[in-house]
Order: sequence, then structure tokens, then C-alpha cells
Amino acid sequence: MDATFGILFTCILIASVTWTVKFLNWVWLRPKKLEKCLRKQGFNGNSYRFFIGDMKDFITSMKEERPRSVKLCDDISSHILPYYYQIIKKFGKSSFVWFGPSPRLNVTDPELMKEILTKPGLFQKPHPDPIRDTIVGGLLFLENEKWTKHRKIINPAFHLEKLKNMVPEINLSCSNMIDKWEALVSRTEGSFELDVWPSIEDLTGDVISRTAFGCNFEDGRRIFELQKEEVELVLQLLQFSFIPGWRYLPIKANRRVKAISQEIQALLRGIVNKREKAMERGEATADDLLGILMESNFKEIQEHGNKSGGMSIEEVIEECKLFYFAGSETTSNLLVWTIVLLSKHQEWQVRARDEVLQVFGMKTPTFDELNHLKTVTMILQEVLRLYPPAPLIIRAPTKPVKLGNTTLPVGVQLTLLIGLLHYDPKIWGKDVKEFKPQRFSEGIFNATKTQFCFLPFSAGPRVCIGQNFAMIEAKMAVSMILQKFSFELSPSYVHAPFPVMTLQPQLGASIILQKL
Repeated sequence: MDATFGILFTCILIASVTWTVKFLNWVWLRPKKLEKCLRKQGFNGNSYRFFIGDMKDFITSMKEERPRSVKLCDDISSHILPYYYQIIKKFGKSSFVWFGPSPRLNVTDPELMKEILTKPGLFQKPHPDPIRDTIVGGLLFLENEKWTKHRKIINPAFHLEKLKNMVPEINLSCSNMIDKWEALVSRTEGSFELDVWPSIEDLTGDVISRTAFGCNFEDGRRIFELQKEEVELVLQLLQFSFIPGWRYLPIKANRRVKAISQEIQALLRGIVNKREKAMERGEATADDLLGILMESNFKEIQEHGNKSGGMSIEEVIEECKLFYFAGSETTSNLLVWTIVLLSKHQEWQVRARDEVLQVFGMKTPTFDELNHLKTVTMILQEVLRLYPPAPLIIRAPTKPVKLGNTTLPVGVQLTLLIGLLHYDPKIWGKDVKEFKPQRFSEGIFNATKTQFCFLPFSAGPRVCIGQNFAMIEAKMAVSMILQKFSFELSPSYVHAPFPVMTLQPQLGASIILQKL
């Protein structure tokens, strides 16, 4: 008995010592070693603070800055990336921020961004990641062979010929929104003040519901509502997200996030199961994103002769979550800022409308005609420069690596500050703050010194698979709005862009619509 107790005690003691050493290494020894390595190479930042790093200051700066408004047509980078901006101002561009016990280097050099984004096997998304672990999974967060397999299966859904077939559905969603706007304007003497942000969110939600799942927005509304609530909760939990197992902390927000995740999972599983049963009955596959994905997945499974060659139902559901979230968020951001900027810059609104009327008059735009909209395309690209949907990207090396003149050990992370890159006067000129779509008159490449100066959809092998979809939808919506309305900013409009996952108008987007 004594011998058994002694062995048990020894095992517990060894386990305790091992755990303590690992914990100390994680919260102190490794961070101090990484800090020493970075400072030796000329990087500066705050001294490491036990366990939390810069998180307290980071969260405080976000909370203070979020409710503030800024001037329209000003450099918004210091507002949307407040803590990073403060650190760079204090320590210079060769600086780092502590995300808990992990240092994150601030990257603003397009050549370094190019090196990072063109080597996805070497620079990957760090773990844990609060977005990946709670809100969306799928292709956006997969790595290596799994990413390659999923990308191959999903690619057919975003082929231009398939997207072309979705244009009528996009048009129907746009028509429904415009009909509602016309009804509002008709109640008054030809003009109406409207916060367009809720309408645009509904529009992009309706488009992704129709084009991805063959249903209208009312059927998908619950999923959107749940995802929106989930995003707000994750922002609250951001301060804990560097802690392994943070999702299991027994707090109210985590319990609610878990309940939301389960409900979204159940709703999407119902949609996927219905499609799977239809395929088993030999029914024709729907020509929407989910239908194309499931058909492509079925072919992949048949080709390999087993289910491991394709995606499991759980993996298909994760891709559906990504369709819903990314498919609506990115385009709604692009559209709302386009309307705001065209409201401010009436000369560009007139030029865009003249082009729309010249290309297809008052009739419904077709896919081919949308490709002839040079001025509208220039405007959308300039909006994406000034208001990139995702103002930063995080990566981490998978092994010790040389990046530029810096040797990066494993454990150092990298923050690619897109929001600062897009406002760099050395790249874009002294008029960098100004809305000047003519920058893109000769295309993206000629607007910059390198394509890696303009990264609204990221770049490299892992460039956003849905960027063509987003641009088609944006061109369609902008064109149809310009056909029916002129618009200007309301005197009550307050400019308050801030990243809530994507760059959103915190106080709405009030404009005055005038029926043409």
C-alpha cells in the first residue's frame, strides 16, 4: 500500500513539476527569450508584462476609439488600428505588440507582405484564433493538404461561368431593395432620408442566401442574426483569446457563444442534409454555391473511392458558415462605403451614372455588360483602398525563417497592417487621403509600384476565393441604384468606421435619396 502511494505521489509530483515548467516557459521564459532576440535585431516595443502583454492597453484603446467619429475623407488608419498606430508612432515601423505572451511584429512593407503571402506553407494563421475557433471555419482557416483539398472542391463554385449564372438572382435581390426604397421615396415629395446600412446588410444577406443556398433572406435571417451576435461576443472575449482553452472559461459570454454555435450548426445541417437526400434520390443538383460544392465533393469522393477523398458533412457545414459570413460581410462593407463616398463626391456619382446609362440604359445589367463598367470599377477599387474590409492579417512562421533582414524564431507572429499600407503616402502619393478613383484608370498594377500595395482581398495563393463574386454583386447593386436614384449625405450623417470583424459604419449611413 505504501509502495503504491509512493508511486502515485511520485507521478503526481513529476506531472506537477512538468506542468509548472511548461507554464513558466509559456508565460515568462519563452516570451523573454523572444523579446531579447527581437531587440537584438533592432525591433522595439513595450517590455513584456507577465501573461497579459499589451492586451489591457490594446483592449482599452479599442474601447475608447470605437465610439468616436472622424472626418470624412481623412486618414482613418489611426482610428481603425488605434493601438498599432500608437506603437508605431512611439517605437517606429520596426516594432512589435504583445498579444499575451506572443510578440507580433508590425509589418507595413509591401515587399515583406509579398514574401509572407506568397509562402502560405511557411507563414500560416496562428492558433488559437478567436475567429476560427468560434465564428467561421472552412477554407479561410485551413492549412497545407487540407486547404489544397478544400480549395480544389470549392473552386468550381466560384468559376466565372458559374457566377454568371447567379447574376439573375443577384439582380432579383437588388430589385427587391430598390422597390422598397422607391416605396419610401414615393411617400414624400420625391426625396427621403434613409440609413442605408440595414438595407445593404439585408441585400447582401439575401444575395448569399439565394446564390449559396437557393433560399431567400427570410429563411437565412436567423443565421445572420446569430452570427452578428456571435461577433459582438467574440469582441468581448478578445482579451482572453491568447489563453489556451479560453473558450471553456465558465463565463456567460462563452456559454452563449456555444449555444449560438450549436444553433447555427443545426440550421445548416438541416440545409445540407436536405440536399444530400435529394442527391441520393437522383434529383438534379441545384446550381447554387452549395449545390456546386456538394456535386464537386461527390465527384472527388468517387474519384478516390472513399469518403476521405472529399469533405465530411461537418466540413461542408463549416464551408457553409464561411459562405454566410464572408459572402455577406465583405460586400456589404464595400457597398456602404461606396454609397457614402459617392454621396460626398457628387462629380463621381454623375460620372458613374453616365457610364451606367451609356452601357445598359435603364434595362437590367447583364454579366457581360458589368465587365464594361470602367468608371464604376475604378470607384470600387478606390473604396477598397480607403476602406479595406479586413484592415489587418495575422500570420506566424511554422519554423525558424529569414524574412527580409530579420531572423524569425517560432513563436513570433506577424501583423500585416493593410489599413496602414493603403494610406502610405510613399506608395500612393501626397493625395493619399483623397478619394481619387482615377488612380486605377490604368488598372491595379499601374496604380501601385507592386500589386502587394493593394490588398483588400489579401493576395498570393490564398487570395480570397470570393473576390469576383463580391465585385459582381457590388457592380450590380451600384449600377441599379444609380439608375433609379441620386443621393447625398444627410446633415445627420456621422462618419464612424470601425472594424467589427470587417470595417463597418458604427453609427449607420444616413443619406437623402432623390428619385430620378
